[in-house]
Formats: sequence, C-alpha cells, structure tokens
Amino acid sequence: MPARKHKKTKQQRQQKQQQKEQQIAKTKPQEHVEPQELQSAFRIEHSELMGRYLVANRELVAGELLISEEPLAIGPCETADPVCLGCYQPVSLAPQQYRCAGCGWPMCSAKCGGMQRPTGHTSAECAFYAEHRAQTAEQLNSKASPAEVRDLYELVLIIRIMLLQQLAPEQYKRIRQMESHTQQRRLNATLWQHYEKNVVQRLRADWQLAERWTAEELHEICGILDVNCFEIGQRGAKARTLYPSAFLLAHDCRPNTSHTDDPQSYAILLRTSRRVREQEPLTLSYAYTLQGSFKRRTFIQGGKLFWCQCQRCADPTELGTHCSDLACGKCKLGSIRATAPLEQLADWACDHCDYRLTASQVERLLDRINDDLEDIDARNVPALENFIIRYRDVLRSNHYLLLSAKYLLCQTYGRVEGYLLPQMSLEDIARKERYCREFLAIVDVLEPEMSRLRAIIMYELHAPIMVQAQLQMQSGQLTRQQFQRRIKEVMQLLRESSRILQLEPAGSAEHEMGLAAAEALREMDN
Repeated sequence: MPARKHKKTKQQRQQKQQQKEQQIAKTKPQEHVEPQELQSAFRIEHSELMGRYLVANRELVAGELLISEEPLAIGPCETADPVCLGCYQPVSLAPQQYRCAGCGWPMCSAKCGGMQRPTGHTSAECAFYAEHRAQTAEQLNSKASPAEVRDLYELVLIIRIMLLQQLAPEQYKRIRQMESHTQQRRLNATLWQHYEKNVVQRLRADWQLAERWTAEELHEICGILDVNCFEIGQRGAKARTLYPSAFLLAHDCRPNTSHTDDPQSYAILLRTSRRVREQEPLTLSYAYTLQGSFKRRTFIQGGKLFWCQCQRCADPTELGTHCSDLACGKCKLGSIRATAPLEQLADWACDHCDYRLTASQVERLLDRINDDLEDIDARNVPALENFIIRYRDVLRSNHYLLLSAKYLLCQTYGRVEGYLLPQMSLEDIARKERYCREFLAIVDVLEPEMSRLRAIIMYELHAPIMVQAQLQMQSGQLTRQQFQRRIKEVMQLLRESSRILQLEPAGSAEHEMGLAAAEALREMDN
C-alpha cells in the first residue's frame, strides 16, 4: 500500500510558488530585443539637454509600430483609489469586498486573472504583506481617509520593484539604470519630503525594514517612477508601468507618436501618429495634450522636473488653437493670454485693452472652474450644458476646460437614457455635431492624423450628420446632391476612424468601436 502524502503547509506552498515565479523571471529574456524592422526605424542619441532619446533613422509613415514590449514592473497609480492588486479594477473597502486569503488586501474576486501572475499579485508580494498585515490590509477599511488609502497604494509598485532584487535581479538592475534625477529632486523640498515621510521613513522605521532597504535606493526608485512611468488602463482598470525602452522617447506637447496598452498583457504598443522626418526625435506627451499650457507646464515640471519649452508652449495662442484664451471681463471684446508663456509667473494681458491678470489670479480662476467641472457627473447632460453656459463669458470657446465639457457631451449624447438618438431633439443632434466639429478642429492641430482621440471624435461625429441628413432629405430641406455630399462625409469619417481604431489592441473599447465603424461602413456600401 503506497504511503500517504503529507499535506503541505501554507508556508511550503508559498515557498514553492515563489520558486516557480523566480524560475519564470529567470527564463525571461534579459535584454529587450526589437525585431529587425523595428531596430531600423530608430536609434538612441544623447545630449546634455535631453539625455538619452530616440531619433528616426528614416522617414516614418503614420501608423508605423515602433515599440511593442511588456512591462518591467506594474502597479496601482500613485494617486489610486482602491484597486485590485491583480487586475487593477476598482474595488471597495466595504466589509463584503473579497480579500486575499493570504494577506487580506482587497481583490476583485478569488478568481482574479492577475492572482499569482508576474503582472499582478504574486505569492512573494502576498507573503510580504502577510508579514506586515497590521500596517497594510488592516488599515484598508471603510474608516480609512482618502489620503491614508492613497499612501498605501502608492507603496505597492515601489515594494514590487524592491522585491525584484531577489525575485528577478536582472530585471531590477535594468530598472535601476533608468534616470531618477535624484539631485534635482533634492532641491524640491515638497517632493523630497513627501517621499521621505510616506515611503522611506514608513518602510524603514514604521515597518522595520531598515536593514533590508536603504534610504538611497528607495529615493532612487521613487525618482525612477516619477520620471519614467506610464499610466495605462483599459475598461476601468488603472495602473502605472515601467517599460524597457519606451521611456526613452522625448517629450513634446504636439507629439509624433501615440501609445496604447494591451488589456491582457499590459504591453505597450507605440506607433507614429503622423509622418516623421529622418533625423527627427520621436516624441510623446508627458501630460494630457488638450490641457492648456499654463497647467500642462506646471504638471510636467512637478513630475518630470523640467519646464517644457516646445513650440506650442512658446506660442501664446498654442499653435493657433487658442485653447488657453480667457474672455476679457473689462472690454468684453478681447482675449486674455500669457504675455510671456515660457515664464510661469508672467502676467496675462488682454489683446484689446489694458486689462491684466497676474499668474496667481489665473491659476486660482482655472482651479475653481476645473473643480466645478470635476464635480459634474460625466453622464449628466443638463449639468454639462449648464457649465458651458455659465463660463462662456469667462472662457473663450476653444478653452480647454470648455472643450473638456464638450468632449464629455460628444460621448454622452446618444448613449444615456433621455438622450438616446431616437429621443434627441433636432437641437440636441445639431449641438452634438457642433461640439464634435469644434473638438475635431483642435485635435487636428494638436494630435493630427493617426491619433486615437481624433478617431473617437470622428466616430462620434458620423451619427449626428447621418441623422440630420436623413431627416432633412425626408422634409425636402436637402437636394439629392446635398444629401449625397453628407453621406460621403459620413463614409469618410467611418473609414478613417475604423482604420485608426482597429490598430488598438483586441478587447479594448477603442478596438470594438473600430469594428463598429467598419460594420456601419459595410452596411452603407450595401
């Protein structure tokens, strides 16, 4: 009779899983090697001003795939609300929320696809948090303040990287080779003290890890994340990642590349968004492209520690888009813009009279209006319309805060109860078309050609044009020739949005929108 097998202890099971994960990490390629056709597209250059950056080896056409690579490290965003450590979908801190049996952290479910995966909640991480349960999971409850929750989730990716020292030392070494700007960060007292208190002192003193991790390496990792990480996410998931080579792209507020991420593997897919000349640097935007220069430059300096001086930032009109223009409250005719856009403290002045605002006055005004917008539910059509009416005498029509409200309305009209296409009035349909056209005109300047944002707004634009054309044709308001011109525009919009959005990863909302555009185009051809 065969001997009975002894049941493995929990510790033995964790050790076996950790050994398995270490073996997986060791079998991963140690150096990221691009396919030959990608290697020939660009090369690495270096300058005192930009450090290492990528330059096109030849002329590149819009839509060329430049980089496709999986993350070296991934975790919740720095300012995260509670998310699952396996898949980064939102979770709650309520008592009924499922929690990891090993460490007690909130998870989406026991069947989360990210459980015990290198890109999710590994057994090594679980064992670490189990040892520090009193400082972590037990603090994540419904009584925790937003700041307490944020501070704990901010630690997750830092701890994951530190655990790579033993789990995947070559991977950790590659991360440590990234730029951290530690010396510049020391000069920023607010930033340095934030990490000294919330990361270094908490881990080394409160969690008693001083013998395991030094203050220097923790500050280095914090800097590496600030300077090099990408924020990604599909279908509600939100995470930040470090990639092997994508961090080498330089910044520009009118970039020539765009990127997306695979919802399953979290791999980054980085493509040219427009034609790139030979010898031209490859660029992406470190900030939201449609934000105004004043706030955009502040955001970049706060995280990346430099003041952007690109062509767009240097132009008071932002390349003719006027997306930072304020309406003059004195003469009612002029527009107020920065007098010296590359000087953050410079006054703003009206172009029609002598009225001026200080930079601090502009900042307070923008913060107040932005707070008002963020307090509005993105699906509340009347509230968004009221926001536009309330601030149309304060902000010019192309101002980025009004554009943000219009973009939300472009996506909400036709999708929420009470404003579905059959329920919309002719005025609402015409308003959706107008907002789409206004938004598209700005995107065509700031994110031209093969950008995801441009494709989305083109898809949104096709429906109101089609509906109005059909109704006007039926009522005799359009001639046959005028109707055919409208239909031709609809087909062009569908064709272009389908072409761009089908480059998005399968399973993403944008890819499905691309398929829907292609299907609508086929139905129109039949």
